[in-house]
Amino acid sequence: MDKLFEYAARLQETGIQLTRIGLIVVLIWIGSLKAFRYEANGIVPFVANSPFMSFFYHYDAPDYKAHMNKEGENKPENIAWHKDNNTYGFSYGLGALIVGIGILIALYPVAPGVSAIGSFLAFGMSFVTLSFLITTPEAWVPDLGDSEHGFPYLSGAGRLVIKDAIMMGAALVTMSQAARRYLDLKSE
Repeated sequence: MDKLFEYAARLQETGIQLTRIGLIVVLIWIGSLKAFRYEANGIVPFVANSPFMSFFYHYDAPDYKAHMNKEGENKPENIAWHKDNNTYGFSYGLGALIVGIGILIALYPVAPGVSAIGSFLAFGMSFVTLSFLITTPEAWVPDLGDSEHGFPYLSGAGRLVIKDAIMMGAALVTMSQAARRYLDLKSE
């Protein structure tokens, strides 16, 4: 059993690298999807209800509820509303920011200080995303007659958000490693 633990103990560096790769893939993929209407529409409840971001939209919450398309649905009148709301413009900007953070983290082999900044930004982004659990009514199962609603019953949107707790920890680990490498290189 000790051999197994000795082997496991040697995997820490590999685990950190896999964590970094995971962050990069998720950030670049999800950020890139922000260029598509279905993803832009999907973040509307989070942004519209957020005290940190709602000012990016032209219409206040809960106006969006009457204009939501399901994934894959094409309702031209809803698309027009979202264009007027700045749903797509905001999503493009947010997507570019998220992709940029992923690229910063990916620079670890050549610029660990830059990578540390990217991980710090991912940590902050996760903190903002987790705030949606407080600000977004859609994060909880609605009261539609079942006794299982509200806290602690996360809806699909809430389950998506809570995963950022893992991203927050991953960003902290990769930030720490990148900062340590930056300092080591600086002292050489």
